[in-house]
Amino acid sequence: MQSSTPAAPAGAGARTSPGDMAVLRWLVGATFIVILNETIMINAIPDLKHHFGVGNGAAQWLTTAFMLTMAVVIPVTGYFLQRVTTRQAFGLAMVVFCSGTLLAAVTPPSMFWLLIVARVIQASGTAVMMPLLMTTLMNVVPESDRGRVMGNVTLAMSVAPAMGPAVSGLILSSLSWRWMFLLVLPIAAGIGVAGLRRLKNVGEPTAGEIDVVSVPLSALGFGGLVYGLSLVGRDNPPVSPYALIGGGLLVLAVFVWRQIQLQRTDSPLLDLRTLQHRTYVTALLLMVIAFMGFLGSMLLMPLYLQDVRGLSPLQTGLIMMPGGLAMGLLGPRVGKAFDTFGGRPLVIPGAIGMTIGLGLFTQIDLHTPYALILGMHILLMVSLALIFTPVFTLGLGAVPQHLYSHASSLLGALQQVAGAMGAALSVAVLTARGDSLAADGASKLGAYVGGMQWAFGLSAILSIAVVALAVLLPGRLPAQDGGQPVADLDLDGDAVSVA
Repeated sequence: MQSSTPAAPAGAGARTSPGDMAVLRWLVGATFIVILNETIMINAIPDLKHHFGVGNGAAQWLTTAFMLTMAVVIPVTGYFLQRVTTRQAFGLAMVVFCSGTLLAAVTPPSMFWLLIVARVIQASGTAVMMPLLMTTLMNVVPESDRGRVMGNVTLAMSVAPAMGPAVSGLILSSLSWRWMFLLVLPIAAGIGVAGLRRLKNVGEPTAGEIDVVSVPLSALGFGGLVYGLSLVGRDNPPVSPYALIGGGLLVLAVFVWRQIQLQRTDSPLLDLRTLQHRTYVTALLLMVIAFMGFLGSMLLMPLYLQDVRGLSPLQTGLIMMPGGLAMGLLGPRVGKAFDTFGGRPLVIPGAIGMTIGLGLFTQIDLHTPYALILGMHILLMVSLALIFTPVFTLGLGAVPQHLYSHASSLLGALQQVAGAMGAALSVAVLTARGDSLAADGASKLGAYVGGMQWAFGLSAILSIAVVALAVLLPGRLPAQDGGQPVADLDLDGDAVSVA
C-alpha cells in the first residue's frame, strides 16, 4: 500500500473520517487477536513439555522460533506494504495466521516439530499486522488527531498482553492446551472475513522489483542477532551466542551498506533515509532502550512470582493484569492530552516514573507484600503509557509520508532486537549475581532474589537513558505557515517537509 496519495489534512481541529476509522478498527481488531495469541502461550510451556515429552531446550523453541520469524519478516514489510493494497496485505496476513493456528491445534503428540512450524507460520502473519496498522494510521489520520487515535490503538495493544497470561491460566485450568488455538481460530477467521468484506484500500501500490541479495542479508543479520541474544545465559547452548551475535552484526553492516547503495535508485528493501530525520532517530533510540528495560523486567516478574513466591500461572497473570489494563485504559486519555499539550509534558514524567518504578523493584525480597508489587507494576505500566503513544506519534510523524511503511518496519525490527537484548542482559545479570551470592554462602532463593535485584537495577539504569532522550524530543513537530504539512529537521539541521 503505497502512500503517494495526498497527506491527511493537518489543519488544527481536523478529525479522522468515519470511513478511515472503520478501516483502523478492523486492523486493530486483527492485531489485538494475534498479540493475544502470542501472550497466552507463555503459561502453556510446562503443559506442552509434558504433552510432547520434550525438555526445556526444545520447548523454548516455541517462543524462539516465533521471535526469530518476526525478526526476519518485519524488515521486509516496509517494501511489501508499498507493493500491495491494504486489503491484500490484510487478507494475506490473516490467512497465514489462521493457517498456522489451525495447524497448531491439530498437531499430533508425536510431531513436536510440526508445532514449531505452526508457530513460524503464525509469526509470519503476525509480523505484517503491526506495520500495516501503523502505516495505515499515519496515512489516514490528520496530524492534529493522531494522538487521540494512537491512544485508542494503544488501548487495544496494551489490553491484549495484559489479558494473555490470565486467559491462558483460565483455559489451562480446565481445558487442554489445544483450546488456546481452537478458541482463537474462529475469532481470527471471523475478523479476517468481516474485515475483507468491509475494508477499503488506502493509497495505491507501486511497481518494483525486490532485491534478492537484501532479503537473505536481512534474514541472516536480524535472525542471527536475535537468536544469538536469545541464547545468552542458557545452559549448554547449541552454538556460541557471541559468535552468532558477532556474525549477525557483521551481516547487518553489509545489509546497511547494500541499502545505502540501493537508495540511489529508490529500490531499497528497507529505506534507511528515515534515519535522516532527527526526531525519528531520537524516538527510535528512546523506544529501543525503553523496550529493553520494559521487556527485561516483564521477564523477571513472572519468574519472581512463580519461582520465588510459589504462585500459579493464573495467580501470576491476575497480579500482572491490573497494570496492563491501567496502561491500556490510560491510552486514549494520553492520546487526547498529546493532541492538546504535545509530547514533552507526557514523555518526561513517564520516563521519570519508569525509572522510579524499576528502582523500586530492585528492593524486592522474599516477603515483599503483594499489594506493593501490584502498586509498583501499575506505576511502571502507567509510566509506559505516558511514553509509548507520544513517542510513536512523534517519531513516525517526523518522516515523509512515502517512508511511513519503512519507518514502522525499522521500528518493529529493532523492537524485536531490543526485546531479545533486554531479556539476554537480564538473564546474564541474574545468573552472574546469583552465582556470586551462592558462592558466598547465600541460600538458593536468597541468591536468586539477589540476582533479580541486580537485573531490575540494570533496567532502571537503562531507563535513565530514556529520561535523557525524552528531554531531547520536541513537544510537537514544527508546522509550516498555515498549519499545513508538518516538517522535521534532518541531521544537518535543515528543515525537511514530511508531506
